[in-house]
Amino acid sequence: MTYELSETTGAARDTDGPTRHAHRLRLNKVPEVTIWFWVIKILCTTVGESFADWINMKLGVGLVNTAWIFTAVFVVVLAVQLRLKRYVPFPYWLTVVVVSVTGTLYTDILTDHLNVPLWISSAVFSVLLAVVFGTWWLRERTLSIHSVTTLPRESFYWLAVLVTFALGTATGDWTLELTGWSPGVSVLLPLGLIAAITLLWRFGANPVLSFWLAYILTRPLGANIGDWLGSPKVAQPGEPTGLALGTFTTSLIFLGLILATVIYLTVTRSDVSETYDATHTPQSTANPQREHVALAGFGLLAVATGFLLVWAHSQPHVGPAPETDATSTVHLAPGQAVKKFPSTKVDALRTLASTSLKDAQSGNATGAHAAAQSLRDLWDADQATLQPLDNTGWTFLDAQMDQVLKTFGIDHPNPPMSPAQQEAELNTLLTDMR
Repeated sequence: MTYELSETTGAARDTDGPTRHAHRLRLNKVPEVTIWFWVIKILCTTVGESFADWINMKLGVGLVNTAWIFTAVFVVVLAVQLRLKRYVPFPYWLTVVVVSVTGTLYTDILTDHLNVPLWISSAVFSVLLAVVFGTWWLRERTLSIHSVTTLPRESFYWLAVLVTFALGTATGDWTLELTGWSPGVSVLLPLGLIAAITLLWRFGANPVLSFWLAYILTRPLGANIGDWLGSPKVAQPGEPTGLALGTFTTSLIFLGLILATVIYLTVTRSDVSETYDATHTPQSTANPQREHVALAGFGLLAVATGFLLVWAHSQPHVGPAPETDATSTVHLAPGQAVKKFPSTKVDALRTLASTSLKDAQSGNATGAHAAAQSLRDLWDADQATLQPLDNTGWTFLDAQMDQVLKTFGIDHPNPPMSPAQQEAELNTLLTDMR
């Protein structure tokens, strides 16, 4: 099997003869990798981060329930996509949006719900992706997205896409954990790596390898952009700084941009194989010697990235606020801390705290922990709204909220405390919010 490389796509094509090429033109299920491909891909990854956070935190659905919902949606949209006979922009990119949210949620469950360290999640998803690619190659003898012409190949493709989103989430979050970078600064690393991969591809790197490396890196890039846009504008040490658009507004903006781009592609068909091949002349640029040099370049890039992360981790940087002592220096009377907060938001927080307390009292440790985690997620999501209204009240409640989380071992290295201690801290929190 040989490949030819289009200068604008960055991905390899099968050139196994006119019969196979014609078959690809009739049935290929993946768009041409033009600039629009990367634009929508990054937009989709940003939505995957912000929309998942909005449903999970703002609506109080909870992480696991949100994951179940999007898994079901993913199954439905994927079934529709698999039944199509060729690439159609709307169902294809709808599937990418849904799989971006789903992959993000799977990593978040491992990290936030099961307390799996991010380095372990990154390693597990890396191995899983290698297994998917290895099995795909052994069966089909190609990983090119221009040969997605059969159900098995498309199934491998979507499985690989799902794992890349989960892996990108884990490695992106792990990078932030190691470096302590703000969301805005953290955009630069994946952006720089994608630029370097593009240069190596231009030099002669293997186009299939270049494509998948860039595809993985667009996940942390889009997620960091989403965090930067949605994070609150706060100046406290250890806290993120962003544009404070919020997860809902960020999601709406990027979903609108995705829709507009998909409509454009539907009308112009500029990323459909037939249209693209009719307006572009394939250029065969395969050069084994250059591929070997570029492969060494990828290795050097990986080593340099590792050194950068080690250096950033060793530098003095402000991480999350210390968890060992969350006692507030502010003392307010019961109910005083929430006087300036919207009653609807306070009621939602109080409901989750009450649910956790009832479960703890009844011996339902799993339910109490899940409700406490949902309480944490909602409280973090509301920070951008509540803190500007009353920083003193927010700081007071935040300290008490942290005491509650400490008893459950959430965001703290210590194991969960006794139900009695959990009930005591929850009762104190409910008193403060009455």
